[in-house]
Amino acid sequence: MSQDWIDRPEAATHGVIAFSVALVLRIGRTAARLLLAPAALYFFLRRGPERRASRAFLGRAFGRPAHWWEVLRHLYIYAATMLDRAFLLSESFRRFDVRIEGLDELHRQMDRGRGVLLLGAHVGSFEILRTLGEQRPDVRICVVMDTQHTAGLNGTLHALNPMIAGNIIDAGADPAELALAMHDAAQSGALIGLLADRARPGEAVREVDFFGASAAFPVAPYLVASLLEVPVVLCIGLYRGRNRYDLYFETFADDLRLARATRAQQVGEWAQRYAARLEHYTRLAPYNWFNLYDFWHRRADPGTARREPGAAIGADA
Repeated sequence: MSQDWIDRPEAATHGVIAFSVALVLRIGRTAARLLLAPAALYFFLRRGPERRASRAFLGRAFGRPAHWWEVLRHLYIYAATMLDRAFLLSESFRRFDVRIEGLDELHRQMDRGRGVLLLGAHVGSFEILRTLGEQRPDVRICVVMDTQHTAGLNGTLHALNPMIAGNIIDAGADPAELALAMHDAAQSGALIGLLADRARPGEAVREVDFFGASAAFPVAPYLVASLLEVPVVLCIGLYRGRNRYDLYFETFADDLRLARATRAQQVGEWAQRYAARLEHYTRLAPYNWFNLYDFWHRRADPGTARREPGAAIGADA
């Protein structure tokens, strides 16, 4: 992850965030959505880095320079999904029209009884996955996330549902503790959610093609899948406007095994495959792209994640 993104402060204090979440839950989603336009306009006017990142990404997605109103719409969609996150964590599922594609494929992998690694991204809403609880209340969903990044927002939202908060696996924990927590989750047959498009500072990455340019993706998801010996399923939830979300599941690997002799090559191939599928889904709804920072690292960034040796696809370790 870009150090520039890590270092950005939250847009409000913990107290303001807590008050805002309590307010929107009290007045309801319909009334709260009236606040989205002024909120998006505020961010458009005051948050230059996000505004520039949006324009740069939309230019790639559209193949032309993005207009200012398209950037404003991008920020509006981001605000809308953040608002919905509060209602999803409070389990107000009936407010949403969720259309699922690939559910049978997910069930096939779940029924193998080994746990499933769900690879998501900062695209649309990963939280919409919570609606699966209505169909499979027996399934435990664990999400690996950095609890310290945007700690005020995450802490406030997770306080809405202590049970969900209890299933968070802290990505910033000691590596041994993190590995043990993920192993225990897999052994219990849980769905383990992992966003695979950002690397934390110091984490190994591979350079692959993404939207026509080289971008760095973390290698950890494929190492984790190989160690846990669980099937891997892509999980992308796209916001389609109003109360509708499209939730996609797609088998990424029935068994992702990395051989020591060819690990570097295999990791590069898996990272490229992930990037290609992520580009496919992002192009379905470009305004759902929420990596609002210099994702392609076109500026010098000495604090960014390290490149793994043999970074070119096909290179050996």
